Amino acid sequence: MAISELLKPELEQELAKTRKTLERLPEDKLTFKPHDKSFELGALATHLATIPLWGKMTMESTELDLAPGGKPLEQPKRITSAADALARFDQYAADITAAVSAASDEAFQADWALKMNGNVMFTMSRYSVIRSMILNHLVHHRAQVGVYYRLLDIPVPSIYGPTADEQ
Repeated sequence: MAISELLKPELEQELAKTRKTLERLPEDKLTFKPHDKSFELGALATHLATIPLWGKMTMESTELDLAPGGKPLEQPKRITSAADALARFDQYAADITAAVSAASDEAFQADWALKMNGNVMFTMSRYSVIRSMILNHLVHHRAQVGVYYRLLDIPVPSIYGPTADEQ
């Protein structure tokens, strides 16, 4: 079986669970932070909604430099509403799904590098980037949003089983 066929069901499941989380984004609480060191909810939601964009970029290139020529990449425009979050997420989810579906096994096995101002931070296969830097990263930040929701008394969606809010 092709790598894309093995990866696509998990990708689609995690994207659907992330969308369910973003659907509940409270527009009046985007500046909430549970701790001084924490992201504001709006910044965290922006990050969560844009993680799938990295998957398309991964499959279309062999590297990403976060600060080419010493200048950091422009950050995504901050989300201002649940509709904005969902629109961006839906586009990026469609893009990564298409990129993964179209990729050959050879494309997944090709090396991909993350750089900072030309310096290689790490190199791994595109498959490993999709699994660890995209899917695991998505799960991690989705869970953070769930904690914010609990603290704000927003029903936490069922992800891998029932929550106290969804029995």
